[in-house]
Amino acid sequence: MKILVIGGGGREHALAWKLARSPKATQVYVAPGNGGTARDPDLENLPLTDVRALREWAQKEKIGLTVVGPEAPLAAGVVDEFRAHGLRIFGPTKAAAQLESSKAFSKAFMRRHGIPTADYDTFTDPAEAHAFVDRLGAPIVIKADGLAAGKGVVVAMTLQEAHDAVDFMLVDNKYGVAHNEGGARVVIEQFLEGEEASFIVLCDGKNVCALATSQDHKRLKDGDQGPNTGGMGAYSPAPVVTADVHARAMREIILPTIRGMEKDGMPYTGFLYAGLMIDAQGHPKTLEFNCRMGDPETQPILMRLKSDLVDVLGAAVDGKLDQVELEWDRRTALGVVMAAHGYPEAPRKGDAITGLPHDQDDAMVFHAGTELQDGVLRTSGGRVLCVTALADSVKQAQQRVYDVARGIHFDGAQYRHDIGHRAVKNP
Repeated sequence: MKILVIGGGGREHALAWKLARSPKATQVYVAPGNGGTARDPDLENLPLTDVRALREWAQKEKIGLTVVGPEAPLAAGVVDEFRAHGLRIFGPTKAAAQLESSKAFSKAFMRRHGIPTADYDTFTDPAEAHAFVDRLGAPIVIKADGLAAGKGVVVAMTLQEAHDAVDFMLVDNKYGVAHNEGGARVVIEQFLEGEEASFIVLCDGKNVCALATSQDHKRLKDGDQGPNTGGMGAYSPAPVVTADVHARAMREIILPTIRGMEKDGMPYTGFLYAGLMIDAQGHPKTLEFNCRMGDPETQPILMRLKSDLVDVLGAAVDGKLDQVELEWDRRTALGVVMAAHGYPEAPRKGDAITGLPHDQDDAMVFHAGTELQDGVLRTSGGRVLCVTALADSVKQAQQRVYDVARGIHFDGAQYRHDIGHRAVKNP
């Protein structure tokens, strides 16, 4: 079977790598891919991003399965386009993808269907937003309503930070958010205490199959300090997601979401990522939904998956997820993101990357912001690489990952040295 993975980041490299390991995959294409997928002999980059051009190419090449990685093509309706022409594709429709593409839609959906989440309100007028911030006080969370590549959230610990974030998002739009309904809008919500976890499931419209639990680190610097980023590392499994928390998340969040989307006329198919905040009593609330796998959570999760991903996603496309039982490596997988100089505000591009090791069964370097220029691998984005390893414990996985990371070089490289610290503290 010929398979197409849409996207060009670390998540897509990991998906393509895992799909290519299936004996059922005759060729795996990545559109547009990156420097890492270009270097992999089992993968082929395809320089296309336009939805219609991708669909026409997939028809011509008789692609048997397409998997969508990032949010932008989903919000642009790539699933609708492919399905309208009889192509098998895994992902949510444009309407269903509003769970991610509009935070205002998502919060209203959760309120309507009784899904636990933080109290909130939505604003387009800066003066009203500032008044609401003053009323609620800090800490408080400000979210840009639209696609912001994982960076449109500010957890403001002071009122000044909150007011600055409102101006930043509503007045200046410095994140370059692709806004809904053509205008800037923010969701301002209550700050939730607890520990975050990533809860990612596969959905076929009716049935749900949970992936291994994971936890990522959003802050740039060690000790969870510095600005929020798209994610500086992740590990799986996440000890904070106990059997009880897992059952609660499925019962109170995931299943009501799938039933609610069906009831609202938008059956949900694809990956569904619920960002959870788990309080001290083990009660999860929904921070946000993403309509895709997380990045960098995908990398450690897929390192642990022993099942054939082609079979799993094929069953999901055919509405047969109730017949799937996933098999997992019992070991811990941990991934550390190596980011470019200046990330997240102004990442520098064009630095040469050296010291990359060969792929190994227990250690992989997944590429995100890289490209090949005249045979030289260079940085081309903020998050450049995700060094990922499997080991018998979190500490051993950390040791393995950092041994590999220390051998990789590019000017201005920055990465955290404490990914997985919460799991070490609370084994």
